[in-house]
Amino acid sequence: MPLFQLLKHCKLARKMDQKLDSAKQKESRVPSSKPAFTIGDLKKAIPPHCFKRSALRSFSYVLIDVTIFLSLYYIFTTIMTHAVMSSPLNFYVTWIVYSVIQGCVFSRFWTLGHECGHNAFSEYKWLDDIVGFTLHSFILFPYFPFKYSHHRHHTKTGSLEHDELDIPLLKSQIPFFYKHLTTHPVPRFLVITLVFLLGVPLYLLVNFRGRDYGRFASHFDPYSPMFLPNQRAQILLSDVAFLAVVYGLYQLVLVKGFAWVAFVYGGPYLVHMGMLFVVALLHHTHPLVPYYDSTEWDWLRGSLSTIDRNYGILDTVYYQATNTHVAHHLFTTIPHYHVLEATRAIKPILGEYYRYDGTIFYKALWNAIKECVYVEEDKGRKNKGIYWYNKL
Repeated sequence: MPLFQLLKHCKLARKMDQKLDSAKQKESRVPSSKPAFTIGDLKKAIPPHCFKRSALRSFSYVLIDVTIFLSLYYIFTTIMTHAVMSSPLNFYVTWIVYSVIQGCVFSRFWTLGHECGHNAFSEYKWLDDIVGFTLHSFILFPYFPFKYSHHRHHTKTGSLEHDELDIPLLKSQIPFFYKHLTTHPVPRFLVITLVFLLGVPLYLLVNFRGRDYGRFASHFDPYSPMFLPNQRAQILLSDVAFLAVVYGLYQLVLVKGFAWVAFVYGGPYLVHMGMLFVVALLHHTHPLVPYYDSTEWDWLRGSLSTIDRNYGILDTVYYQATNTHVAHHLFTTIPHYHVLEATRAIKPILGEYYRYDGTIFYKALWNAIKECVYVEEDKGRKNKGIYWYNKL
């Protein structure tokens, strides 16, 4: 069978599997009882080579992404120079197309940096930290602060009290105006727009929708309660790198002008940060996926409180991070080029504990803002401590 036919066959088979998963699980909740299998059972099912990390192979992806980034920059700045001379409409259309495509490259940089934070880039933690620090700093993302807070997210996923990000609200905590924001189309669109533009920056800056530490917490504050004393130097290093990149952009503004920097860097940055919030939200927000309080939570069930999503072609663009999130939460050191195989290997064992929603991501986001407003326990049920999303 020719190679292109084999690839096409594999792609079609994967799509059919995903559609079957989505159809089968459409109305059934993830089981909330303790599973019969263990993390050891799941690990045994995964081929051993999936856990091997190759620095050479990982660097090849960095090289590819840097090449794509530079090529897009050259091509589109050339096109924009001609477009601005022809008509403002041509210029803005060109800028939007460039921002979306280059924003995807920013997201690829982020995904590789995220792998570094999990030591999934290579066998060497020091190398992973150097690469991750460089990639994330370039896209104005604090590598070390997020590495530490994200690690706690993975250790406390699904915990109503101790998860690190996007903590759901209880019904008693919902402001009265939420119903108008989530049920009517125009306010809902405005909510989505605001969180798309501001969600991640606010999370990093003031811990928006993050865990309640009882006082101010920020990814940029070395003395934030989010970090241990021995982590403060690395937090400060990330701050210095962040400011260095901001200063570099400021120097470009002096040379090229604000509009040029906004178009070349600002547009892709906004697209990337917006999609990062969408991906993070949808991985842990679904009516069929539970949260647990301290009386019921355990690491395995908490780690299974996530869902794989359908981003279409962006699944491939984002290194499969969007449709293999369940496996990633169970085994964080598996590199992206093996995680799809690992997902297929553990699905038969996970059974009903595995969830895939085939709804395309923009529809899923639209639905989630309406259907997943707060969490509460099922009324009248004996097994308290298990919470499910509800709508107003």
